[in-house]
Amino acid sequence: MWFFSATINSWKHLLEPDSLKEVIINSLKWHHENKRAAIHGFVIMPNHIHLVWSAHEPFQHWQNETSLLRNTAHDFKKHLTISNPELLTHYTSTQADREYHFWERRSRSIEIMNRDIAWQKLGYIHHNPIQGKWRLAEFPEDYLYSSVAFYARNDTTYSFLRHYMDYI
Repeated sequence: MWFFSATINSWKHLLEPDSLKEVIINSLKWHHENKRAAIHGFVIMPNHIHLVWSAHEPFQHWQNETSLLRNTAHDFKKHLTISNPELLTHYTSTQADREYHFWERRSRSIEIMNRDIAWQKLGYIHHNPIQGKWRLAEFPEDYLYSSVAFYARNDTTYSFLRHYMDYI
């Protein structure tokens, strides 16, 4: 099981619109449906994401991270090309290997070794939206783009979620 964090390039608030949050949701759903990963928890913030997830064999966590970042970047480009092409200029890459650069190169993965650490990481991500810096909701359960309602109310809105205790 892994705690994974990725940030939008230059900490820009690309993920503020719900339509771009849905790009992340769709990628998590894809990883679940294609039996690449079990998603235990997530939060999508305006400029970053946090996940708690487990890779399904034969996949490794880093392969899922790479596919999530690559696929979402591709979908961000498609979406912005249609809805807001001028915004694409903010993500023009200086690298020869790509036209646009949506994610910071230094994403972070930490292996979760036990249930206590998994619960601590889930608490951290679930409380992210109510932090003073963000104030995206009054209570964690009120923030839609998070797995908190799955744990707090058994909410199945995100059918791809799998309880962490079944995996560690």
